Amino acid sequence: MESSTAANAAAAPNAPTSASAAKPAGLNFILICVFIDMLGIGLAIPVLPILVGEFVEGRDLQAYWYGILATVFGLLQFLCMPILGAMSDKVGRRPVLLFSMVGMFFNFLATAWAPTLLALFIGRVIGGMSSASMSVASAYASDVSSPENRARSFGMIGAAFGMGFICGPMLGGLLGSINLHLPFYVAAGLCAANFIFGYFFVPESLPIEKRTAFSLARANPFSSLARLAKRPDIRGLVAVFALITFAQVMLQTTWVLYTNFRFGWSPLENGIALFCVGLTSAVVQAGLLGWLMKRFGEVKLSLLGIASGAVVYVLYGLATQGWMMYVFIICNLLAFAAGPALQAIVSKATSPGEQGALMGSLQSLGSLGIVIVPVIGTGILAKVSHFPAGDWRIGATFFLSAILQTLALIIAWRYFSTHRTIKSTAAA
Repeated sequence: MESSTAANAAAAPNAPTSASAAKPAGLNFILICVFIDMLGIGLAIPVLPILVGEFVEGRDLQAYWYGILATVFGLLQFLCMPILGAMSDKVGRRPVLLFSMVGMFFNFLATAWAPTLLALFIGRVIGGMSSASMSVASAYASDVSSPENRARSFGMIGAAFGMGFICGPMLGGLLGSINLHLPFYVAAGLCAANFIFGYFFVPESLPIEKRTAFSLARANPFSSLARLAKRPDIRGLVAVFALITFAQVMLQTTWVLYTNFRFGWSPLENGIALFCVGLTSAVVQAGLLGWLMKRFGEVKLSLLGIASGAVVYVLYGLATQGWMMYVFIICNLLAFAAGPALQAIVSKATSPGEQGALMGSLQSLGSLGIVIVPVIGTGILAKVSHFPAGDWRIGATFFLSAILQTLALIIAWRYFSTHRTIKSTAAA
């Protein structure tokens, strides 16, 4: 039903269709779309794990069912995002983006209204199937931007993405402290407003003559992962990237429940902490990254960042007071630079004509982590949830993240020791 609604919206009689007409309103719509998408996801992060607890008995079931909800969302996103991206090449960007906004509206509305765990599950299913805004937004920006301005447009999308994630958890924590359902009503309202704006004012960006037929091969999410397997020259770096990503997803999935079980944190306190994480990440990646790259070089910076992350994961798991978590977040500056440094090294080892496919494959690897890791992390947390708040074993998921990070450090160290060419290229 949502698909037909979006398709009908695409045929709105007052919507212009030329790419030149799409530029002013279209790019603004894309930025708002990405911001609201990430804002909505951020709104849910400090609240949804606690909301699950209203429908189950015991911490173990709370962790277990939250893990299932997270995995379902990640799985459907992993499977459907490339399909929606390929569909946007066939029918245009506008109907797919509007479909995404409609789907996210029903996702948030179902979650806000949810009287049962089943309603939460339905919301996650709808959200995972329709969360295509990031990939299609990038395609829209490419359509309406000149070659010389394209990088700037992508940078604006990245900034909107980051701002949504920085503001979302804080706002979600504030609203969740009033009522656990309120953040989702607000997110649904934002999606509805963005859909109305897009329906009446945003034109299509992809001319009919530039559209391509739908292809199942291009819509297959596993094909991008297969491309990574065909690159033995960077296989070690891909393994490092995967381990780091899985460790981060483990932390993101279990953070709210861990701090609630251990320190009794409410959504507000978690919102503040996650705001600090997003702000620290933005400061490092937008402000300090260039200086750090020049100071240490990409190889040394990636190794230092991975090592810093491993140590801080252990400290998170051993923390005995909530204020310690804020200190560890600030002390973990180098870890936020490790990912970009690794991506830069991998990029330099890849020809210009394969850059897009490579970055898409790395993103698919991250999406796969969102499918696999949540159910593992919450399963472990469920097993240790019965221990007293002061028992160090409650931090088991962070210790597992530290193990993954340490393995990544060992593999990276060995890889750079044996691949002198890549090391010297990265240092250049």
